Amino acid sequence: MSVKINIIFYSMYGHVYQMAEAVAKGARRYQGAEVNLYQVSELVPKDVLENSGALKAKETFAHIPTATLDHLEKADALIFGTPTRFGNMCAQMRNFLDQTSGLWLKGALVGKVGSVFASTASQHGGQETTITSFHTTLMHHGMIIVGVPYTEQRLLNMDEITGGTPYGASTLADGDG
Repeated sequence: MSVKINIIFYSMYGHVYQMAEAVAKGARRYQGAEVNLYQVSELVPKDVLENSGALKAKETFAHIPTATLDHLEKADALIFGTPTRFGNMCAQMRNFLDQTSGLWLKGALVGKVGSVFASTASQHGGQETTITSFHTTLMHHGMIIVGVPYTEQRLLNMDEITGGTPYGASTLADGDG
């Protein structure tokens, strides 16, 4: 049985892209999994991206195609990745999801598996609030949310500062890209 898993992400400096590649690598371990990566459209003006160094960083994943609503509807499972912006998903991802009302009206995502991963620039940057607030959108679509169970022993590690929550995978990344 084939399962189509689409990983849809936004990345400014490449941290979330690296996570998306790691998620894809893990998903591809399962026989019959068709795994695809897509990025949502950029909203930040080009000059701002260039001045911040993000434009150069984005060259690393410029080969990843842009996500469309069809990529949501035609998947069996959807895994979303976003950097945290003040405890929430980034505007680029919100903009993409705000275009899904047609899918919502016809129940196109009901019963699909959904998960979220996030990156923050500080230890208390809002990983959990970003992921759980993202879950609200998935629940409105009737999706089945999958997190990271506490059988993942690294969630219990108290020896170092790490990302990771039961709500979804997460990481800490330097804020300057």
